[in-house]
Amino acid sequence: MTRPLALICYEKLLPGSQVANRLQDLGYRVRTVANAEALVDCAEQEKPLVVLVDLDSPQKRVCDIIAKVRKNPTTRHVPVIAFAREEETESQTAARAAGATLVVSEAGLLDQLPELLDQALQVE
Repeated sequence: MTRPLALICYEKLLPGSQVANRLQDLGYRVRTVANAEALVDCAEQEKPLVVLVDLDSPQKRVCDIIAKVRKNPTTRHVPVIAFAREEETESQTAARAAGATLVVSEAGLLDQLPELLDQALQVE
């Protein structure tokens, strides 16, 4: 049986690598996308079940990339979970506006990841 694929886009080692490891523990195959600009193309090719994006990126174009994923006919159905530090309220608001399925604090992300995945993957 094929394990579901999760794409994760981060530039900072922590918490990005921790999230990737936790996803693997939960039975996901994980593909890391270090450059946010490549996320849309990667999502089109790889057809992931879910995408996780760290908003605390020096590129600061991450929300534009989220919007591209959500507007692309091939990837618009893929849930996007964005995460950032608690104090990054501006980035969190921008991610919601860009169409992120869930926007969460990185502080509780690892502990709540199974529940967040269930919530993001619910079919409406």
